[in-house]
Amino acid sequence: MHVRSPSHLRIAAHVELISLIVMLANLFTVHLEPVSSLMGPTHGCAYLFVVIATWRLRRTTTAAKVLAVVPGVGGLLALRQLDRVDTARALPEEVIPS
Repeated sequence: MHVRSPSHLRIAAHVELISLIVMLANLFTVHLEPVSSLMGPTHGCAYLFVVIATWRLRRTTTAAKVLAVVPGVGGLLALRQLDRVDTARALPEEVIPS
C-alpha cells in the first residue's frame, strides 16, 4: 500500500513554486508593485509552512528535511523524497528459497 504525503504539504509546496515563478516573471517583465507586494509574502509563508510541516512529520527522513529548506523547489523535492521512502517501505521483501 502506497501512503501519499499529506495534502496540506502538497498544496503548500505547489504554492511555493508557483508564487516564485510569478514573482520572477513579474520581475523580468513589467515589475508591477502590487504583484510583488502580494507574491512576496505568499511565497515566504508557503516556504515557512513547507519547512515546518516537513520537519514535523514523523516519517520524515533527514534527506527530506534538508531538501525542504531549499527555496522555491524544496517542497516538491521533499515530497518526492517522502514518496520514494514510502514506496521502498511498501515493497515486500524478496524471499530466497533454500
